[in-house]
This record gives sequence, C-alpha cells and structure tokens, in this order.
Amino acid sequence: MNHYYLLGRSGLRVSRLALGTMNFGVDGWHAAYGKTEEESEAIFHRYVEAGGNFIDTADFYTAGESERILGRLIAKAGNRERLVLTSKFTNTIDPTDPNASGNGRKHIVRAVEASLRRLGTDYLDLYLLHTWDRITPVEEVMQTFDDLVRVGKIRYAGLSDVPAWYAARAQSYAEAHGLPPIVTVQLPYSLKARHIEAEFTPMAQNLGMGLTAWSPIGGGLLTGKYKRAATGVTGEGRLGLPEVAGAPITSHDWQVIEALEKVTADLGRPMAQVAVNWVATQPAVSSVVVGASSPAQLDVTLGALDFEIPAAARQQLDEASAPQTGALYSMFTPQYQSWVVSPGLGIGDKPATYNPPVFNGVPS
Repeated sequence: MNHYYLLGRSGLRVSRLALGTMNFGVDGWHAAYGKTEEESEAIFHRYVEAGGNFIDTADFYTAGESERILGRLIAKAGNRERLVLTSKFTNTIDPTDPNASGNGRKHIVRAVEASLRRLGTDYLDLYLLHTWDRITPVEEVMQTFDDLVRVGKIRYAGLSDVPAWYAARAQSYAEAHGLPPIVTVQLPYSLKARHIEAEFTPMAQNLGMGLTAWSPIGGGLLTGKYKRAATGVTGEGRLGLPEVAGAPITSHDWQVIEALEKVTADLGRPMAQVAVNWVATQPAVSSVVVGASSPAQLDVTLGALDFEIPAAARQQLDEASAPQTGALYSMFTPQYQSWVVSPGLGIGDKPATYNPPVFNGVPS
C-alpha cells in the first residue's frame, strides 16, 4: 500500500485500506470474537509493514481495551507520528449516568480525554461521532469539534452512522461559521448493502466528505466461508455465533454471493479481495475499514488493491447487488432521466478529462 489519498476536502493523506481494531481485546461487547494483545500485535505490525497508516478504533470497542492495546502497541513501535489515529464517541461508558453517552458537549469532552489516556497520546488525528443520538443539536457537536481542534486534542472531525441530512446540516453549519469541516462519514457499505448510494454518495461528492466504508465484506458473508443451511447459515466465524449473528440472510444476499462466487472464480481471486476491491473503487470512497483475525487473513485482504475488476465482471456484480430504489430516487437514475428529462441526448456534468486525479510520486 504505497498509494495515499486525501480524506475528503482535507490535506490528510490516508491509506486506501484502514485497519479496524474492533476485535483488539477480549472484554465487553466484542469479546466473542476478540483477540489477545499478542494476537492483535501481529495483525497491527503486518498492516503497518504493508504501508498502512490509517488506524480505526472507538472507546466502545472491547470496553476500552482496543484503545489500551493500541496505545501500548504504538508506544512499543514508536510510530505514533506516522499513523492517522482515529477514535469515536457516543456509546455509554456508564449506564447509570445520562451524560455518559450521546453526542452532547459534556460527554464528548469527557470521552476524548478518556480515549487520549487509554491511547497514550495527546491528540487524535481524526475524531468521529460514532452514532447519531437523535436529540443533540448538530450546532453543539460542531462547536465542540471546533473547541477540540483549537486546543489541539484533535486534528480533524468526522461522523459515523448518521442520516445524510444530518451530515449535510453539519457540513453546511461548519461552512457558514468558519468551523473545521467534516472530512469523512463512516458508513456500512458492501455488495450486500448498497443503501447509502442514493443519498450519501452524492452528498459526499458535493460537500467534500470522503466516505469511509466499514463492513465491506458484509460481516464476513462475502468471504465464501458461510453456506446456506435450514437454520440460516453455517460456517466458522462470528456470523455463526448466535449472540452476534445479526439480521437474517435474505434471498438477495444469496444472489449477491452467487454472482460474487462466479466472478471470483473467473478472476482467480478470493471472494474477500473482490468484495473489498469493489467497495474501494466506488465513487466517493476514500478508504475502506478492514478487520482481521490473523496476519494471514489480513494478507489476503491487503491483496484487494492489486488488480482491477474487468468492466463485464463489475457489471455482473452491480446487477446482482443492485439495491431497490424508492419511487422518488428512481427519478434520479440515468435510465429515468434519459427517458423523460433528456431523451436521445448524452448530457453529463463534466467531461471525464475535466478533473482527472493528480498523483505526486509513484503513478497509479
């Protein structure tokens, strides 16, 4: 991974693959598939050795243990300044305290201080609102982000798992008041779940936010290790664990899996590589968050950027995974507009050569 891209409309250069550390640690919510510190260290070092610089964690992951482990690993490696270190806030740290969760200023300030202590650093490169709490005014969130940037506790601000209107409101408020912009919105995105395309992709492109995609392999479903069973799914992995299995697998999911199996067989590539490649090369996507249970598994994922999906194969995947489009959004498709808005004409925003990518250094 020797290619780095700007995150949204910022000067922050990040790897196209980010390392998700939700499974670093064996405590709390994610304990069922957590890894010990020794196991986590091997994954961390393999990612860094491959050129990765974008590390993703949260105060909620393994009850704070993910951050503690990362802090020790980074200190041991002595590479803090080489990393783009990201954490998040929202989820409760004390269920008995109403101000120990959510997106209010009191919780944000307490949460960032606690994350900095656990990580053993005095600043975060990127700090994300983890989940929309539905009630805190967006103005309060953006003003608090501004405060944290001004005192040097964070360098950039972002959002995760929020409605598109909320992200647009946050960015517009920042622009109107000269506050630090939102540089990324982190969202679930995969061949299995393309629901973000109707709103988030054009929002990100127009408002200068790079999309950071999580769960690019559909929680493991797009790796080929799970098979259909009378009770739902079988296979070794977290989807096979009753406590973390999640939503039922639909007929649409199996349709996507079958198309992915065919394409990967033709390309001679693992399913996970093709699934991650597809997400990484979608419009507005700046980086893809990938996790791993071992260095060997991470090695497979790191190979996802070493090839291009041929146009015909991409079309197969696009058609099999096409999301259902609501009545309103169907009017914004090329098919509808070429039928009613501009029949018989080829009309676009700009020619393809208008704003080609610029690379400094090694050509891509």
